[in-house]
Amino acid sequence: MYGRTAVALLVALLLSGAAARAQEPKAFACTFTNGVSFSYEKGRFVTEPASPLSFGVAAINLAAQTAELKTERGTGRLRVAQAVSATHFLEVVTEGYLNVTTIYDKDDAKGVYPAVHSRHFGVLGQPLVTQYQGFCTAK
Repeated sequence: MYGRTAVALLVALLLSGAAARAQEPKAFACTFTNGVSFSYEKGRFVTEPASPLSFGVAAINLAAQTAELKTERGTGRLRVAQAVSATHFLEVVTEGYLNVTTIYDKDDAKGVYPAVHSRHFGVLGQPLVTQYQGFCTAK
């Protein structure tokens, strides 16, 4: 009897997880109006405001851990890592630098998904890092 109860509970948990994943958005439109840039100059990091940024994340496939980046200049491939209460989208750009976008669970009071976006790259061999805070909406 105990075995049947455990199996039934396990099946219920699996089905509820599948239902929750089916309700996850398959695309987002993200806007980042607040950001800061850190450039490395003369032995120290210099801070300045970063320009606003917006892009889309589409074709999200959590099972395959893939998605597409949508920008005004085209599309790109993203890798996906699922976390508790957040999803990370990783882009390795042509030069090998890394961009990471984390979209957190929906803020039901505001109807949006809080998000952060980080760019880790360099210019002429010098580090240049940007960090943005913003919001995404499900599409």
